[in-house]
Amino acid sequence: MIAKGENLSATAERLCLEVEAIVPDAACSILTVDAAGLLHPLAAPSLPPDYSRALDGLSIGPSVGSCGTAAFLRTDVAVQDIMTDPLWSDYRDLVAQLDYRACWSTPIRNGKGEAIGTFAFYYRGHRGPTKLERDIVEACVNLCVIAFERRDRVEEREKLARIDGLTGLPNRNGFNSALDALDCSQPGAWALLAIDLDNLKMVNDTFGHHAGDILLQEVAHRMADAAAPDRTFRIGGDEFAVIVQSPAALQDLDAMAYELLDRLLLPVRSLGHSLYPRATIGGAIVSDGDPLPQSVRLNADHALYHAKETGRGGFVRYWRGLGTAITQRLSTIQEVGVALREGRIKPYYQPVVRLDTAEIVGVEALCRMITPEGKVRTAGEFHEAMSDMDIAQAITDVMLENVANDVRHWLDEGVAFQHVGLNISSADLRRNIPVHEYLSAGFAKANVPLKHLIVEVTEGVYLDDRDDDVGAKIAQMRHHGLKVALDDFGTGFASLTHLLTVPVDIIKIDRSFVAGLKSGSPSAAIVEGLSSIGQKLDIRLLAEGIETESQARHLLALGCRIGQGFLYSPAVSRSEMTKLLHLYAQWSGACRTIEALWRRSPDEMSEGRAAGTE
Repeated sequence: MIAKGENLSATAERLCLEVEAIVPDAACSILTVDAAGLLHPLAAPSLPPDYSRALDGLSIGPSVGSCGTAAFLRTDVAVQDIMTDPLWSDYRDLVAQLDYRACWSTPIRNGKGEAIGTFAFYYRGHRGPTKLERDIVEACVNLCVIAFERRDRVEEREKLARIDGLTGLPNRNGFNSALDALDCSQPGAWALLAIDLDNLKMVNDTFGHHAGDILLQEVAHRMADAAAPDRTFRIGGDEFAVIVQSPAALQDLDAMAYELLDRLLLPVRSLGHSLYPRATIGGAIVSDGDPLPQSVRLNADHALYHAKETGRGGFVRYWRGLGTAITQRLSTIQEVGVALREGRIKPYYQPVVRLDTAEIVGVEALCRMITPEGKVRTAGEFHEAMSDMDIAQAITDVMLENVANDVRHWLDEGVAFQHVGLNISSADLRRNIPVHEYLSAGFAKANVPLKHLIVEVTEGVYLDDRDDDVGAKIAQMRHHGLKVALDDFGTGFASLTHLLTVPVDIIKIDRSFVAGLKSGSPSAAIVEGLSSIGQKLDIRLLAEGIETESQARHLLALGCRIGQGFLYSPAVSRSEMTKLLHLYAQWSGACRTIEALWRRSPDEMSEGRAAGTE
């Protein structure tokens, strides 16, 4: 049974029964001794269960019956009269109702000589062991040592299989076991927090994996400390989980989650560097609709996914309907992935014009998806797919290649082409290659000078707190000669103070300001103020979403000279844009370039028009 790895308790009981068959007037008992010196029944098939239970948890000592004393003294103890022997004075009532009058106990010792159990004979008469019985017990004790050691090895392997070697926390196996043991019958009885460490890859890439390991160890310690008495697990490289069962934490799960996040804010010192842990948490509480623990885990994962997409570094609690929204997002990602593989992601172009003459001085490349039925879908209709970094980078790859080829086509046709604006995403800033090198290589492949490119960065990317190097990367692009435009200015939380530390060449005023233009309106005041500030900071303005002649005239009066919108043209295909460029492009031989135009004042423009040079 030992060799086959059968259950220790069943093996011990079988051993007792085999011995009792040889010694019919004796009852066998096997007890274990834990690390704290407490006795625990393992097998005693012929003794009453109540008697065995009464021994559970007794501490070994110099006068604790036969077994407790044998374990304490690490030698065999034979008591021929339980009712009179002082070793049994505190315990004789336990056996008074039994038909046993003597007890001989032998310690089971490990390789270090420590008592790990006892093997005992209870006799009905007043006697000690015979020579045969001593031979039997010697063999049985040896068998018990083998069985105990095997159990310990199995338990150690199981423990190692459930413990993360780096952090000491229970690992994925331990988490799965703990999760499977939870009861879903009582809503609100427990909750799950799914936690992702956001910047482990950056630490590993920048400072090495040893620094990353130190970060993980400190994060694990802080999480376990903050979550106690609830259990914390490391279930993956940068993934952690907390099973929440304590009443105080369940009462305010949000407070517990933010307490965990706050504990991580302090820097971690590693190899002379200060590392700043950052995490995102999703949480779910067991509810009526959760038949299995795995459904709560799925809900917590959905909440974490949503938290990472809507604002890393925070906490999102699962709500009904969130899973549907995420399913829709994943469906969109899949749909765009198919479109990429089938070549149905195309650039469409919207002209950028001089507001005084409506001449085309540039274009903006806008991403469009062509459905299998031929319908053109705008980027806003599949923007959820951009949350996937691989999809976002693949879209930029396709756009860059097509845009560069289209510009080459226009230059070959003799069009006085000036600039194309191409939007980049947060995912592009996280490429392994610097953005300016990536863009330069794309235009060089089509033999197009990089001066024709304006890199557009949305306000959300510009202020992305998930990437501490955004400013440096924008500065790097400008240092290598790229023009950078801040797109959708005013839709988020950008302020002019950011432009002092992360300067750009162009600010694109969001359509919401243009729509609100009228004399004395806040929008007009803001545009006029931006125009003045832009001139002083050498930043040009471009208005988006112009739909009426009135808006164009108002923008001109406020000092904004360049714009785009449906008043001039929606985004069109390359072939349509080619026609528009042939008809309305500003000819470089007769006019100044857009760059020179942006640098001139309204008075200079008026003088130029009067002289016939613009």
